[in-house]
Amino acid sequence: MKISYDTVEELAELAEAHGQRISDIVLKEQAQAMERSEEEVYETMRQSFQVMRQSVKDGMNPDLRSASGLSGGAAYKMKRAVDQGRNHFGYLFGNAMSMALAVAEYNSCMGKIVAAPTAGSCGVLPAALISVMEDKNIPEEDIVMSLFTASAVGMVIAKNASISGAEGGCQAEVGSASAMAACALTELFGGSPQMVVTSCAIALKNILGLVCDPVAGLVEVPCIKRNAMGVSNAFVACELACAGITSAIPASEVIDSMKKVGQQMSSSLKETAEGGLAATPTGCRLCQQIFGNYQ
Repeated sequence: MKISYDTVEELAELAEAHGQRISDIVLKEQAQAMERSEEEVYETMRQSFQVMRQSVKDGMNPDLRSASGLSGGAAYKMKRAVDQGRNHFGYLFGNAMSMALAVAEYNSCMGKIVAAPTAGSCGVLPAALISVMEDKNIPEEDIVMSLFTASAVGMVIAKNASISGAEGGCQAEVGSASAMAACALTELFGGSPQMVVTSCAIALKNILGLVCDPVAGLVEVPCIKRNAMGVSNAFVACELACAGITSAIPASEVIDSMKKVGQQMSSSLKETAEGGLAATPTGCRLCQQIFGNYQ
């Protein structure tokens, strides 16, 4: 078993050729590449998942506040609205958003998170998987295995485009995380390997061109709320793919397009805090408020 991680289509073709899920072939290949047993590699992933679960729990603290004062407490408010039945689009959707906010806020408060694929997009994948796990009573083993599919998709994106906001904008961070989550969900719900590929394409197309414009250069505004948007997009891509809806543009071409869009994007819109929301009057005021004359 050898995987080049050149395209998402390659992952699907190998899985279909072996009559397995993408996660199965990725686990096997990674064990061989690292010269470890599959059980050891699985356990490492399981431990990462436990960190994800803990970050969701700790991020729900109502008293959580970042050093800058820009974030904290939003996850608790969203969760409270969901538990009280005050949200409008169902428990699963609201719960997933609250979890995405929780992990992203916990990151801004220097909590321990899993960068999946980055710290700025750390809330998307945990929120998608844990909310679905709890709502649908999915065994932990299936969730952990789906992380291998998500990771493989992330490796393909990193190899062919970027997962860095400084290089490709937020499309490379929250966009990649959203695609990874969509692929994991699609496999969890019994989607074929080709449906997994489709969900990747749809998720990335939906966030193509998203800029990285952190206010005051901090991974808080608007990054945290974009994590909630990212998990919502993952749900959309999964639903469409599992319904049999296809993408007119192949996933590999979408990823290539994302790279080119990132290259064409102004440097002011790639994590420099010189454009977008960071350059608004309020964004500048907040920067001055936090850093004074040092920024």
